[in-house]
Amino acid sequence: MDNCLFCKIARGEIPSGKVYEDDELFAFHDINPARPVHILVIPRRHITSLATVSEADIPLLGRMLAVANRLAAENGSPDGFRVIINSGRVGQQEVQHLHAHVVGGPDPVGPMLKRA
Repeated sequence: MDNCLFCKIARGEIPSGKVYEDDELFAFHDINPARPVHILVIPRRHITSLATVSEADIPLLGRMLAVANRLAAENGSPDGFRVIINSGRVGQQEVQHLHAHVVGGPDPVGPMLKRA
């Protein structure tokens, strides 16, 4: 998509703190990190959200998780991390391009969700 922020980042049109790239994935440091380790892993191909993936995307999704594991360890969170994929309005997805937040650091990340 021509106007998608993350597509532009993956194409190198917008600078980023790149930490990984291959033919299918691109990963970079979040510009507003919530934790000492906060990396976004995105597919190079535009996929709007997790709600729009198909069976054909299974290999790509698996690679995203494998890369997340490697990047967490390499960037300061070898003892564990959290992967967050927000999807759609209810999931509070802010950029309409599938992305996984890899968050961690030396200390525990805290509770998964606030209890209602």
